[in-house]
Amino acid sequence: MINPHRFSIGPAGAEIAMLQWGESGRPPVLLVHGTGFVAAVWDEVARELASSFTVYALDRRGHGASHKPGAYHFLDYTEDVCRVIGALELNDVYGIGHSAGATDLLLAAKLLPGRFTRLFVMEPTVMDPRAARAGALNDESVVCVQGTLRRRAEFESADAVFARYRAAPSFADWTETSLQAYVRYGFTTLDDGRVRLCCTPEIESAILRPIYEAMEQVYVGDARGNPFAGLAEIDCPVRVTTAAKSGPIYWEMAARAVALIPRVSTLVFEDAGHCVAQELPTAVVKAVREFAE
Repeated sequence: MINPHRFSIGPAGAEIAMLQWGESGRPPVLLVHGTGFVAAVWDEVARELASSFTVYALDRRGHGASHKPGAYHFLDYTEDVCRVIGALELNDVYGIGHSAGATDLLLAAKLLPGRFTRLFVMEPTVMDPRAARAGALNDESVVCVQGTLRRRAEFESADAVFARYRAAPSFADWTETSLQAYVRYGFTTLDDGRVRLCCTPEIESAILRPIYEAMEQVYVGDARGNPFAGLAEIDCPVRVTTAAKSGPIYWEMAARAVALIPRVSTLVFEDAGHCVAQELPTAVVKAVREFAE
């Protein structure tokens, strides 16, 4: 089994950590993970796709070995994706993304017309700007965002992390390979041998606030404004997928995406939850290949 090539894009202090599977020169696939995870959780999907594509994945800012600048709005992530595509000089990109990482690709397709051949997006985080609401997050969402700050950040060892997460409902259906990849690359080893989350509770909380604002239809963006109207300008075919064992808010946001995107089709993964690529990687590869055809 050949391990992916690890490299980074950008200057010191602003690096985007990257993985590449497969030989260069084949049609490019770009994989973008969801909040809290790392590029390596795509490993099982990427290895299968590498037989016919050059597969790239990135650690989103705030995650893994990528930079952690403190700016975590949707357009910040989108601009990182555009940086990657520009630096690697990628054209005719097949973008595959999950959750907020799927959103990065959708917004990048608007900013880079003609660069994507198609997008396969699994339960993207989307608001419908035509139905935006005034106001701020409700109390329940504020509690969720702030509750992230109480997440355990340090463990005695990687083995202790794996044991803890293997028993957690959120990871119960993940494959062994996917969970091992998350534990290995989503944590950094400290001088005393303990391990600590790369995406710390403080960072994850900051990342989650705009996401919850999008969920509640109150996202206004930053000085650059709300980017979601741009989904109506995506110029390539898009497949929006949901998972039957996921949750109503993910189905609702997928429906918003479908209502906004011009050339859109849908797919439901019947036996999976929100992290379908880490639960049923073979099913995802099959669906990705079918959409490519």
